[in-house]
Amino acid sequence: MRRFHGLTALLLVVVLTGCSTTTDPDATNDPAEEFNRGVYAFNEELDTYVLKPASEGWTRVTTSGVRRGVDNFFSNLQAPGYILNDALQGKAAGAGRQSVRFVMNSTVGVLGIFDPADAWLGLEPRPEDFGQTLGVWGANSGPYLVLPLFGPSNGRDVTQYPVAHYTNLMTYIALDTLTMGSLTAINVVNTRARADGAAQLRDDSAVDPYVFTRSAYRQYRQDQIYDGNPPLEDDPYAEFFDEMDSDSNQAE
Repeated sequence: MRRFHGLTALLLVVVLTGCSTTTDPDATNDPAEEFNRGVYAFNEELDTYVLKPASEGWTRVTTSGVRRGVDNFFSNLQAPGYILNDALQGKAAGAGRQSVRFVMNSTVGVLGIFDPADAWLGLEPRPEDFGQTLGVWGANSGPYLVLPLFGPSNGRDVTQYPVAHYTNLMTYIALDTLTMGSLTAINVVNTRARADGAAQLRDDSAVDPYVFTRSAYRQYRQDQIYDGNPPLEDDPYAEFFDEMDSDSNQAE
């Protein structure tokens, strides 16, 4: 549940990636698609009847500044994991920048609620997780998976969750179940509220939201692994639309 916010955070992929490319040698690689679609439908029902109403209520009683501060706070708690994965990927400069961010935001930024590291020094947050680390090391993504509550993933990226658990400071500051549950609920609802526009865009623009999410997730992860500079193919958009056409024809 520590990374439950990933379910809604992924909705931002639609806005962040658009039609960027991927170099996955097997475009679909979704052998458990029927099962995955079932889990996807469950997650969507959970979002429709629980997360979305809760996020709308949260939006009504908070300001955008409060929501940004909450997001900063929980992101800061994950900073030790970012630093570790930067180091494991051989990004000494990245680990150094994340360390400065963490110290500055934890102190001057009042436990990470504010982000003076970005505002004053231009040190933007660069999330790194163990799935990205394995990708940098050359591990194949493996089959596509949709996890209950957590959302899109794959055989490689599921490894990020246990590592994230033990490197997230919330694991150690929330010493009882009630505190952990309360903090997790705030994080989830706040993330869903900030992702509402992306969620609506996906639903309005995608012929098959499942395929759209699958493609967006792969492209987003590829972009993360290559730090925003993934290798291009001859036609960077062909794979995305070919995949959409293939799944649409099967549905008919």
